[in-house]
Amino acid sequence: MVDVWLAEEPDAYDPQVMRARVFVERALRAHRQQHTGVAEFETRARHAAQMAAQRAPQDPVPWVCLLALAQIDSKQRRPEHRVRSAEPMVPPGPWQLLDEVTRRDSYNREAYHRVLQFLLSRNAPPSAQLASVFDFGRWVASWAPAGTPMLLLPAYAQVEQCRLQRVEGKVHPLWRRQWAEEPMCTYSRDAFHGWFKKADPVMRSLTDLNYLAYALWASHQYLEAADVFTAMEPYATREPWASLEERPPGATGGQELMLRARRESLAYANSHAPPASPRQNRAGHTSRLA
Repeated sequence: MVDVWLAEEPDAYDPQVMRARVFVERALRAHRQQHTGVAEFETRARHAAQMAAQRAPQDPVPWVCLLALAQIDSKQRRPEHRVRSAEPMVPPGPWQLLDEVTRRDSYNREAYHRVLQFLLSRNAPPSAQLASVFDFGRWVASWAPAGTPMLLLPAYAQVEQCRLQRVEGKVHPLWRRQWAEEPMCTYSRDAFHGWFKKADPVMRSLTDLNYLAYALWASHQYLEAADVFTAMEPYATREPWASLEERPPGATGGQELMLRARRESLAYANSHAPPASPRQNRAGHTSRLA
């Protein structure tokens, strides 16, 4: 379809950047599937992204594409993928590419999630991968302004920990308690008040809402979780529920866990609702019994 669009409008920028997007996703899929032609897919995607960046210097999307390709370079052979970070707790990585995105779009959600994926893909021990993800998420959350979804990065890091432990068969039976302990409990509360309550509802990602709903429920912040579940209705996403359900991962696609969390949160909210105020008459005055 993109090729048809380009054939019809060869000089248009939109199909050019869309082609870069498509090529990047193909390269990432080839990498995940360990395809023998991944290098060719990556080269094609990188070239398309660089061409788009030259065509529209102020557009952050081509730089997001280049940032996404960093996770293919797990050994960090390319120099732009091993730049030192201003934060000493965060390992070398594609920080200059992230800077290029933020220069054009200060709080680009996708860019920060692409960095998370890069950190998880590094050729390092799993413990080092997770430590870098936690450090990055906490660092960003420490300065991310209100209304931005980066406040949720610690929750994403926590979910990745569970997902990786499940793959290795090492999930601790009391793993969920970590959500109710510090600092995760505070991170979840900050995300609720700093992002959910202040962001434009139209701009809130459904995936972010689901991650926040789980984080609040697991940390026993049921009133706040109920608010998020209500805002989500009638939709939900597969993640993080499918990766966190207590049955074998994916057994119910996360639906059972999500429904349980929603049910418990709404029930708690209903039982702890503030007392009803005196009835208002149609004129807007408080009605009184004679």
